[in-house]
Amino acid sequence: MAASIDTLTGTVIAAHGRHYLVQAADKKLQCVTRGKKSDVAVGDIVNLKLTSTNQGVIEAITERKTLLYRSDQYKSKLLAANVTQLFIVVATEPGFTDDLVSRSLVAAEAAGVAVHIILNKIDVVASLEKTRKRVAFYAGLGYPVHEVSATAQPEATVAALMPLLTGQSTILIGQSGMGKSSIINLIVPDADIAVREISAALDTGKHTTTFTRLYKMDEQTSIIDSPGFQEFGLYQLTEGMLERAFPEFKAYLGKCKFYNCHHSNEPECAIRTAVATGEIAPMRHALYLQLLHESSQKLY
Repeated sequence: MAASIDTLTGTVIAAHGRHYLVQAADKKLQCVTRGKKSDVAVGDIVNLKLTSTNQGVIEAITERKTLLYRSDQYKSKLLAANVTQLFIVVATEPGFTDDLVSRSLVAAEAAGVAVHIILNKIDVVASLEKTRKRVAFYAGLGYPVHEVSATAQPEATVAALMPLLTGQSTILIGQSGMGKSSIINLIVPDADIAVREISAALDTGKHTTTFTRLYKMDEQTSIIDSPGFQEFGLYQLTEGMLERAFPEFKAYLGKCKFYNCHHSNEPECAIRTAVATGEIAPMRHALYLQLLHESSQKLY
């Protein structure tokens, strides 16, 4: 069959390796990029050229409003493009790590993406008070916390989350076991069927949880589910981006004795003084210094 020269615009709804599934109007198209480029993210709006009835080549990525990604010393990994908000899903059990939550907050701040913290499994009363205390720390930094129980109180969970999701492009992230899949299955009808279709189209085999996918709820609303991960490297962030990604630092920036202060061991540092007086949490300052160290180790 002769290749069509039709050019379409669509949204990338899943990615696996260098293979992408693109929703263009009412069609799902299996797409590749030209050459070895693989800088396409789920949520990207792309221009593509059809090569057959259900296949195409991505020709261009339209300008992104936002881009969330993580990175280690050697390479970066795109999480999602054009998202407007990030839901960090934590739970009463199993325990979540503050490091992952804190790094997710920094990534969102750097990308200009709003954050909501979703505390799931509030029916597990034995761990509830202890977990509430932990998430109250983030609420104190200005990040809203919403309590739900996807399994025990499904209707109440949908009622709590749907108003937050409507009209937004939301990515859900969290460690494995936090109940992220339960939340997705509640708010996205037939999500499991969609995952099977995507897996078949991208030939991912049994690795259904290892790729990020986007569910379009309507023209203005989409939900992106990401794989559960334990590490969130932010080696890509520069020192200037990092200090601006901690909202509680804002009042002190520019007030240090030295204009190029790294806020580590310099004298008369406004940030370190705020830590000493209890206005900035030591845990947050320590994370800042750790991320600053990581950004200096980048090898790409």
